[in-house]
Amino acid sequence: MPQIEQLSRRTPKVSVDDLLEGFHPSPRFGEVTFDSYRPDPSQPSQSAAVKALRDFAAEVDHRGPKGLKKLFAAKKQAGKAGIYLDGGFGVGKTHLLASLWHAVEGPKAFGTFVEYTNLVGALSFRKTVDALSSYRLVCIDEFELDDPGDTVLMSRLMRELADAGVKLAATSNTLPGSLGEGRFAAVDFQREIQVLADQFNVIRIDGEDYRHRGLPAAPDPLTNLELKRRVYSDFKGQVVAADEFSDLVSHLEGVHPSRYRQFIDGIDAVAWHNVATITEQSVALRFVVLADRLYDKDVPIIASGMPFDELFTPEMMSGGYMKKYYRAVSRLTALAREGLTGEES
Repeated sequence: MPQIEQLSRRTPKVSVDDLLEGFHPSPRFGEVTFDSYRPDPSQPSQSAAVKALRDFAAEVDHRGPKGLKKLFAAKKQAGKAGIYLDGGFGVGKTHLLASLWHAVEGPKAFGTFVEYTNLVGALSFRKTVDALSSYRLVCIDEFELDDPGDTVLMSRLMRELADAGVKLAATSNTLPGSLGEGRFAAVDFQREIQVLADQFNVIRIDGEDYRHRGLPAAPDPLTNLELKRRVYSDFKGQVVAADEFSDLVSHLEGVHPSRYRQFIDGIDAVAWHNVATITEQSVALRFVVLADRLYDKDVPIIASGMPFDELFTPEMMSGGYMKKYYRAVSRLTALAREGLTGEES
């Protein structure tokens, strides 16, 4: 028998120390390496990215001069402060970023763009700078350009960390079908991040979303009767969070996104009854963060109701936050495929 819980009844308490300790790759990327990345032979930019990151890892690990030598050499830093992986969904950017994190010596941090903005909200900007300035490497996954306020905040944080000698690595979330426009290396980053752009080497990674290479489309949602049967037949001995979708969505309003990692601690699978299209932007943005955390921990999903490609309204999928929504749909589809058919996500 599975153990049934409800996320809609969870309200985790998380300390600042808990937040800082969480800045490492998720279990999904807990043991990845450059060697375990499988470049698409038809996309030479993927192999080139691996080499560039290996070189950057060696640069991060290079021990700088000490004492007076450090003082006189400070203005002659080799290379730029950061490296930026630009590409579409599912080409392995997070795999490569996590491989970089694993390849270098600490202290180091790894988190998503949203997690760093949440950290600033929890600690204050100055305390965040103080906490991270002693790190050798700060990795920022899924750098987002759709919120001007957060973008300016993160650009300032990264600039101060770079001035402190911290090496930076980040990934972008370019939309599928828009690889030639809206690219990090083009207008957006230079406009929003301004002088910070000069501190990054841009590595372009082309390719198809690996989650869809040769795989069928997401399976159809279950009926509620089938959903209940699958919970008990497929997840014996596991902890399943079974929720009415509307209850879960309402409950998320009272749980800060910085706590979503702890929110799903100990959950082996989720079962959502009566998934419905989310129509409010604030609700949708919170749900995107939950989708990211579920994907991080590789939590399979089974669900009834609407398919995940109808989770967000057409206006959301074409609006200012479309990058977030496309990513969430891609990841939820992969987890649903894993939950319903057993295919690896």
